[in-house]
Amino acid sequence: MIRSMTGYGKGESENQLYKLKIELKSVNHRYLDINIKLPRYLIYLEESIKKLIKERMHRGKVDVFVNFEFAETSAVDVKVDISLARSFKSALEELKSELEIDDSIRLNNILSISDVIKTEKKELDEDLVWETIKESTIKALDKMIEMREYEGEQLKKDIHIKLENIEDIATRIEERAPLVVDEYRSKLNERIQTILEDVAAVDMDRLAMEVAIYADKSSIDEELTRLKSHVSQLREILSEKDSIGRKLDFLIQEFNREVNTIGSKSSDTDIVKAVVELKSEIEKIREQVQNIE
Repeated sequence: MIRSMTGYGKGESENQLYKLKIELKSVNHRYLDINIKLPRYLIYLEESIKKLIKERMHRGKVDVFVNFEFAETSAVDVKVDISLARSFKSALEELKSELEIDDSIRLNNILSISDVIKTEKKELDEDLVWETIKESTIKALDKMIEMREYEGEQLKKDIHIKLENIEDIATRIEERAPLVVDEYRSKLNERIQTILEDVAAVDMDRLAMEVAIYADKSSIDEELTRLKSHVSQLREILSEKDSIGRKLDFLIQEFNREVNTIGSKSSDTDIVKAVVELKSEIEKIREQVQNIE
């Protein structure tokens, strides 16, 4: 199914130890570019997350935001060294007695010793952390891909409409092209007659040759045939299930090449106007193709 490169998805998971929320946001990009923002202590999982995304996406700039929390109140264990606190209190009492200081010993006096209370970071269960992150990432990917596929279908419908417009314009040009040669023959004949007093002196063979040369130089039959062929090919590509963005991008360049050639060969006002319309429709498709995976 055709996919847009624009999408968003969020996945959340929670177990007895961890809470996790992952958000994925993607925009169009020439290649697949994944940027992951992880807490420092989870940085070792970056490549594993990228691998999950690469299995299901081929193009786009993807930003990944990971919000990881411990399910318990704190991510650290607090330990009190009671023996050290008692020793410190005894030392303070001895100091008071020796110096005859009339003051009470307060808790903050004991806590001022850095080793009395220690904090230790809780150990991570790496297997459980990865399963939690994997579950959240898959949920987020499912939602983002669903959005990208929906957007892709909208793009596909609109491109089909524009292809019909291109076919209609090309048909108008095809119908107009033979008349241009006939008009050139008539104008050339009138011009010669105004120059020559003796109409009988007009060399009809030479006139026919000039018209034939003009018809050959201004012929756009091949370009119109290739343009119609490109339209059919683009429709076929839109029905493919794989990543098609690069194929479409290349094919649109071929569209422009044929239309530019038609424009350079034509001096007829009606055809020139039609060429401008063609370029406008092709440019609209090109802009949409830039956002297709």
